Amino acid sequence: MANTTNTMNHASIDDRCMVSFDHIIINVNLATFSAQYGFDLHTNNNIDTKENESISANSPLAKSTPYGQLENAAIGIKEEKIAWIGAHTQIEAYLTQYQSHQITNANGNWLTPGLIDCHTHIVYGGNRSNEFEARLHGASYQDIAAQGGGIVATVSATREASIETLFAQSEKRLLALIKEGVTSIEIKSGYGLDLDTERKMLTVARQLGEKYDIHVSTTYLAAHALPPEYKGRADDYIKQVCEWLPILHSEGLVDAVDGFCESIAFSAEQIKRVFEVARALGLPVKLHSEQLSDIGGSALVAEYQGLSSDHLEHLSEDDIKKMAVSNTVAVLLPGAFYTLRDTKLPPIDALRKHQVPMAISTDCNPGTSPLTSLLLAMNMGCTLFYLTPEEVLSGTTVHAAQALGLTQKGKIEVGYDADLALWDITRPADLCYQIGLNPIQGIMSQGKWREKI
Repeated sequence: MANTTNTMNHASIDDRCMVSFDHIIINVNLATFSAQYGFDLHTNNNIDTKENESISANSPLAKSTPYGQLENAAIGIKEEKIAWIGAHTQIEAYLTQYQSHQITNANGNWLTPGLIDCHTHIVYGGNRSNEFEARLHGASYQDIAAQGGGIVATVSATREASIETLFAQSEKRLLALIKEGVTSIEIKSGYGLDLDTERKMLTVARQLGEKYDIHVSTTYLAAHALPPEYKGRADDYIKQVCEWLPILHSEGLVDAVDGFCESIAFSAEQIKRVFEVARALGLPVKLHSEQLSDIGGSALVAEYQGLSSDHLEHLSEDDIKKMAVSNTVAVLLPGAFYTLRDTKLPPIDALRKHQVPMAISTDCNPGTSPLTSLLLAMNMGCTLFYLTPEEVLSGTTVHAAQALGLTQKGKIEVGYDADLALWDITRPADLCYQIGLNPIQGIMSQGKWREKI
């Protein structure tokens, strides 16, 4: 690991400051994902400058530090924010000024930003394991759809569910993610496809955030599929989608707007109509695009300076360049790739080449990614998409925050929200390497440790 002593010497010591924290974490290793501490995915972090004399000590390559990591560190928390970061030795003299409940001794474990699941559909009714079983017995998607299955089945179940039933079903999925260190999550609508049920889904999403003190970004996804009552009338349905959006936004239920731009869903022109309404309301946009074919969805979302374009197996290099210009995050969803047994990989090398930030998410949904483990999604990102552990961890922290427009989350840096996860691991890559083992030791949300994990 990199020597971090010099990196932390700049941390100023002020007696009044050092005894004023609400909480301190000592004897900890930090994966900060902050450029202030050398995090930079676009340089070669594996170069040993001692063995490569052509690299000067002042070059960016020499200063780059994997994960932006700091060893033997300490941090101070004040008023729900990270207020100070320094060496463990800098805080030792002040420990007697704190009560025991204000001090967490990490015993050399690793602290990361709280994980962020930036693309989920966890609020839905019903269960589609019967379809999973039918496919394994040879039924086709068309066979299942003809029998009333597929997304139509989820729409029906979600419409029929009471708000209490919908909350109870969704709560279990959220708790599974929280137990793995998730402190922020995006939750989409899109299984209602009518005003009342879209409202119900978004209301449940808000209620989940309030009950579990987790940041929930709500996304309006009525342009997800064509409901049965609008069969053959996609333009009429999109008109309704555009009319519902201002209503739900006025009720405080919408943080962003999404759509499914695909040959089996909606055209780029139809999605553009929804985006125009979002723009008029000042709402950011994102898009399900290039999952099954390339019909220019990512170019459209880049045109609107969108937060993210998601799935992307069929993404073209021309559209990657447009995403780079607009700083649109590429959200990769290995759970759907795995469940659908897809073989078309997202263009990872081209995304790296043009320095498009990449995020990883569960895409938790009842049909194509019934996945409630972000840790497993991280492992899939490495094993299926050939991402590095550093790319995957940045994709569930700093880049996932960017995909949701969360400017104060996703890093361990002074001034950022104190959303943190403490792990019993030897090195950060363990979070991607281990399968089925959850090494979480503590979860801090807005400066407070969760009592139960």
